[in-house]
Amino acid sequence: MMAAGHKTGGRKKGTPNKLTGQVKEMILEALDRKGGADYLERQAEENPVAFMGLVGKVLPMTVAGPGENGEHVITTITRRVVNASEG
Repeated sequence: MMAAGHKTGGRKKGTPNKLTGQVKEMILEALDRKGGADYLERQAEENPVAFMGLVGKVLPMTVAGPGENGEHVITTITRRVVNASEG
């Protein structure tokens, strides 16, 4: 019987999943073929809900770092879906 918390086999800790890396490469290649940042800007205008869903998946929800005067700054990113007909 394996001891609790003892990992055997599989990838070493911190090793990326090979399939995930391959899928990421394919997505980046497709994005490049469609126009890169220009394509993303069009999607933000034409499909804002889908675009914001993507943003929520790929950007961190909290960003920390030094401010202009060297002070420690933490910024929290909040997503809010609004109905365009209400605003």
